[in-house]
Amino acid sequence: MKKSGAWLVRYALEQLGVRHTFGIPGVHNTEIYDELNKSESITPLLVTHEGGAAFMADAMSRTSDSIGTLLVVPAAGITHAASGIAEAHLDGIPMLVISGGVRTDGMKYQLHDMDQHGVLKPITKATFKVEVQADIISTLYRAYDIAMAGEPGPVFVEIPVNIALFKAECPAPMTYAEYCLQGSALPSSLNEEAAQQQQLLQEKAVSQAVDTLLSSKQVGLFLGWGCKEATEEAKLLAELLAAPVSTTLQGLSVFPGNHPLHVGMGFGAYSVPAAEQAFKQVDCVLACGTRFSEIPTGSFGMEVPEKLIHIDINSGVFSANYPAQIAIQGDAKDILLLIIEALKERIEAETATIKERTKEEREKQRNSVAAKIAAEKEKYLQEWFAHNTKDKVNPARFFQQLREEMEDDDFLVVDDGNHTFLAAELMPVHSSKHFISPTDFNCMGYCVPAAIGTKLANPAKQVVGIVGDGAFLMTCMELVTATNNELGLIISVFNDGELAQIAQAQSVPYNRKTCTKLGRYKVEGVAMATGCEYIRINTNEEIYDSLQAAFKFSQQGISVILDINIDYSKKTRFTQGIVKTNLKRFELSEKVRFISRAIKRKVMG
Repeated sequence: MKKSGAWLVRYALEQLGVRHTFGIPGVHNTEIYDELNKSESITPLLVTHEGGAAFMADAMSRTSDSIGTLLVVPAAGITHAASGIAEAHLDGIPMLVISGGVRTDGMKYQLHDMDQHGVLKPITKATFKVEVQADIISTLYRAYDIAMAGEPGPVFVEIPVNIALFKAECPAPMTYAEYCLQGSALPSSLNEEAAQQQQLLQEKAVSQAVDTLLSSKQVGLFLGWGCKEATEEAKLLAELLAAPVSTTLQGLSVFPGNHPLHVGMGFGAYSVPAAEQAFKQVDCVLACGTRFSEIPTGSFGMEVPEKLIHIDINSGVFSANYPAQIAIQGDAKDILLLIIEALKERIEAETATIKERTKEEREKQRNSVAAKIAAEKEKYLQEWFAHNTKDKVNPARFFQQLREEMEDDDFLVVDDGNHTFLAAELMPVHSSKHFISPTDFNCMGYCVPAAIGTKLANPAKQVVGIVGDGAFLMTCMELVTATNNELGLIISVFNDGELAQIAQAQSVPYNRKTCTKLGRYKVEGVAMATGCEYIRINTNEEIYDSLQAAFKFSQQGISVILDINIDYSKKTRFTQGIVKTNLKRFELSEKVRFISRAIKRKVMG
């Protein structure tokens, strides 16, 4: 049979369960867009900028079972989208990146002619260029397999314009299920003997881990995004061990924020008091689904006990920053289940008297740990409530009311900035994958487009964005896309007129701020330009009524911009902690130089 490349792309994406593509049509992909317009299961979404498209695709993957898919023009579309692709790459988020390509007839200096593969190689798991129509379906299936396998990430497929446009003889198209059944799916890198050996090593490591857990005075759990499908297992393990549970920023939602053993993000001097105090007693940490990267460790200021059990799908992360006493490679859910089963077996093997005594001791320990966590959380909240914000909005008051308005299964999308860590410290998240934020690539401008992707993936749920005024400027016009599609987002702009996180970091060593003042711009004008409703929140007294109004508008499919006169004068624990951590790295002479300069500027102006 003869089929065009565009038809084959549509067929493959339908088979893979893709629900939306994100991008802008151009001369190199118009045929594909035309085909997608015929699809009953895929909606191609027009965006204002390919960078926004990449963030939408990222959020689609984070918050649903459908892989986020880009469909962009070559060259400029790819470079525009590169930041969002890189965010997905560093954060371990699957994504299909599909672009057109120049004709393959040998002509030089064509429009959009560039080495896209060279550009994307460092920020993707793999790249492919389709040479003939007959290869399109298998290439897209393989790209999907690679994107989803192991530690997930983006995969790029280039489809030259002449391959997309013209028909060629092709074999009958196979479904993705047929592709998998015939053995074309991504093969295991291990042969049977090696797989058996790995299983034996895994079982041995699990046994060692259980020994270590049971012999420890106080265990703590540290969970990352890799545990997103293992929430129930993590809860059971924490309760069995009476263990306080800390998370990474990206993994903030993998353990319920309203669980008595939840302490917050990270542990140590940069974390909230509940986490810092609970983990002071910990002599063994079980870390799962985390790489111990810079942000969740407070710029590597985290102090980890010698007894570290580290579980991750990617063996490359073991002992990279903190030495693991026991390392177990595998899926978080699978490994945690093995540990839980082994723990229960060990407990059941005890005599009735010992078993009962142990049960009582662990219950007592669990209640004690939970009570201390609750007390520290309440104390920290009251500290924030007592902070005098004068004629501005107290972040704690805002997040408290927002938490009351949102259901447990609503979504919170947070950008990069000072507001990120305010949300992490003050806004409990109750459901896995319901808090998303750019993390390791840490790209500003994420919130608005990611909120759009999240809402498209979860149309029945409320989606609230938290974004600083600087990050908002980068992608705010993407709200046109939200309005055109009647998505009903609530975008909360924390407005203080500067890049607050960097400004705060400048204030201590330099005692002055450089290139962090945003100047004046009218958020109301952005609302008018994008067709959104506009609500200004000036003081704490206006929070309740403003949120009530915003939620009513959103339920009608009308997106709302909340312009919040935020008070940033009280620094987060995270900001305070990383400043101290980084200052410790300075040589004494450099410390003296920076401190002296700051004092001199404070005195002399």
